[in-house]
Amino acid sequence: MTEQEPGDEQARPDSASLPAGDPSRHEVQLAQRRANRHPLLRRTSIVVAAGLVLLLTLGTAAYVKLNGNITKYDVSKLLGQRPKNNATPDKLTNLKPVNILVIGSDTRDLGTKSFGTTAGARSDTTLIVHLSGDRKSAVVVSVPRDSMTRAPANCKDPSGKVADGPIRQWNANYSLGGPACLIRTVEGTTGIFIDHFMVVNFLGFQSMVDALGSVEVCMPTAVVDPQSQLNLPAGLSRVTGKQALAFVRVRHNMGDGSDLGRIDRQQAFLSSMVQEATSTNLLLRPDKLFRFLDAATKSLTTDPALGNLNALREVAQSVVGLKSSQVRFVTVPTEAYPPDHNRVQWTSAAEALWKSIREDAPLPGTKPAPGSTPTPTPTQTPPVLTVTPDQITVYVGNDSGVPGIARQAAEDLRLQGFNISGMATESSGKAGATVMYSAANHDKALTVAAAFPGAVLVEDSAAGDVIRVSLGTGSPNVVAVPNRIGTTPIPTHTLSATAAPTPSSTVTIKARTADTNICSK
Repeated sequence: MTEQEPGDEQARPDSASLPAGDPSRHEVQLAQRRANRHPLLRRTSIVVAAGLVLLLTLGTAAYVKLNGNITKYDVSKLLGQRPKNNATPDKLTNLKPVNILVIGSDTRDLGTKSFGTTAGARSDTTLIVHLSGDRKSAVVVSVPRDSMTRAPANCKDPSGKVADGPIRQWNANYSLGGPACLIRTVEGTTGIFIDHFMVVNFLGFQSMVDALGSVEVCMPTAVVDPQSQLNLPAGLSRVTGKQALAFVRVRHNMGDGSDLGRIDRQQAFLSSMVQEATSTNLLLRPDKLFRFLDAATKSLTTDPALGNLNALREVAQSVVGLKSSQVRFVTVPTEAYPPDHNRVQWTSAAEALWKSIREDAPLPGTKPAPGSTPTPTPTQTPPVLTVTPDQITVYVGNDSGVPGIARQAAEDLRLQGFNISGMATESSGKAGATVMYSAANHDKALTVAAAFPGAVLVEDSAAGDVIRVSLGTGSPNVVAVPNRIGTTPIPTHTLSATAAPTPSSTVTIKARTADTNICSK
């Protein structure tokens, strides 16, 4: 046998003769296969990372684009004196109630001379959207564009008072002064503080419907309108953007041709649109969602505080748990306007509606929305009256429509020591008793308000040293104040302004929830 030379290797060495840690052939093969896969893994990682960067970039680009679509318009310097915003945060959500004025307009051209003429922008639709503090209910109030109410005499002069202005058709206010004039009119006639406004261009509305694909509508009878080119059979149909726009706007050849009939269709359509957006999983389709948001933001003009996606997102997130059954659509209660029966005026029941919004309470005649936090009945302590009637001068206005109410109230006040500076007939459209006063005369106003149970106190710098009382429909007769002068009893009167419905729990506001069948009235 030949002796093995040093350095010769055995053909099949024993594993014990190998240095510790040397790989086996199987391990070497596995390592080779892994090495062959590494470039693919590296390439895949790069692709995934690049994809994520692309998605983030596209998301940022989408955010920038959508944010840039929104037009911001500051009207704060044009609003003049405003109602006090007494909204307090809900104890559970720590959120305040929010009131948003939504305006459907023919144009997006804001802040230009077009608002100086009636040929400029027109407001076809006005909605007051109220989000409750607990975010368990929302009320969407439609204001008929044919409503005749008090309005600012000069929309460009913020010092003017709505109460002293002319009676004007509702949709003329936007033409004359844009969002600012309409906000002033809303606040001056309802006492509701408007937190934000949105102007939605109708062409953008059309694009939003197209982004959804189509929306279902229901017609009681077939309609053929050559002017709008709307052609729908009786029963259920699906409409695209252009047809949808005609459906919510047309008045001729539809129902009774009134604005109130059109409002009913608009509310049914908005309900259907909500149902369509939720049933089609809009949020799970990024492409569809982007088209919808792109159309929505392109058509949108808002106040600066709401004019960005973050602010809109915060509002949207605050109502994310809101069910369609908790969204109610209502129309301001109206009646024929005596000088022109083609127009309408608000009934005294409207004040009950405005009061529920001001106080963030359930609609009159309705129970709280399912899941909402019941509003506790506040226990009010009568204010301490520190000023006697003989130190107070009062002006009494009759806004009740009942002749002689102001004179009767003035005599009853004078009997208790109040000084009366004058009386007049008014027409502001407000119900109940309103006591207006300057800041320096708050204590005097408390004494006057005590003579009219349930009176609403409104600070008004134009009141000067005189306390102004406006007696609308449903206002109470004068009662004796605790610190009155003299003891002669107040006469018993048969004349009363309470013949009309009063803003109380007996008033019922008809509402339509967003989950209502679209074919139901």
